[in-house]
Amino acid sequence: MGKLEKKVALITGGVSGLGRASAQKFIEEGAAVVIADIDTDKGKNAEADLSLLGGEVVFMEIDVTDETSQAEVFRETVERFSRVDVVVAAAGVSSANYVSGQVNERSEDPEANFLFNKSVEEWRRVLDVNLTGVMLTNQLAVRSMIELNVKGSIINIASIAGKRPLPGATDYCVSKSGVISLTQNLSAEVCMRGIRVNAIGPGFIETPMTAGIRQSEEGVDMVMAMTPMSRFGVPDEIASTALFLASDDSSYFSGQTLFPNGGMYVG
Repeated sequence: MGKLEKKVALITGGVSGLGRASAQKFIEEGAAVVIADIDTDKGKNAEADLSLLGGEVVFMEIDVTDETSQAEVFRETVERFSRVDVVVAAAGVSSANYVSGQVNERSEDPEANFLFNKSVEEWRRVLDVNLTGVMLTNQLAVRSMIELNVKGSIINIASIAGKRPLPGATDYCVSKSGVISLTQNLSAEVCMRGIRVNAIGPGFIETPMTAGIRQSEEGVDMVMAMTPMSRFGVPDEIASTALFLASDDSSYFSGQTLFPNGGMYVG
């Protein structure tokens, strides 16, 4: 029997990267999974591919920056499955012009993305997706779990960038630091109801979001210097962490951020 047998999981950003890896892991452990993403074409393809694993998987279109869009996905999920037990907020962008699943190219100008060269619109875009979007997902998840008396698990994808400065990614770092704080504070508000809220703060993982870094000798050298294990992580390692937090194995965990990051110190 799988660790998530008879559970229903909703994963935003579920079409690629860490969200998709988590979806696959959850399906393998018996969960019915809703993958929600803004990219409809890739979403339908992901639904078809993940269905081959033998579990129940449904794609739903979502814009995490839009409260109405998020509310509709939760409504449809509950209408179809009667409940939501696990929610993973994995939708995110590394920069204002990032598109889900696409390679994030590095600029040749090392200062091009420094804060003093960014517009307010670029700042808002990253915070809207990475922080406000996660807040909306968490808010709707809690409301659903309370209404249906579900003792559920909410898992937010943060980043080591929420704890360490990355020049050129100030907006991203601030957004992920906010996710860590959001996780701690929401947990304090709802854990007495049997709803656990935790986060994962990955290091540098082999996803489309880090492809630009991995294609640059300078970028790889930077990551190796920061990472004691001297390698990038793989999505399955983060998905295994998500499975731990989704399952009863982590029944005494709430308000925590776990950092699978190849040995980087987190103070």
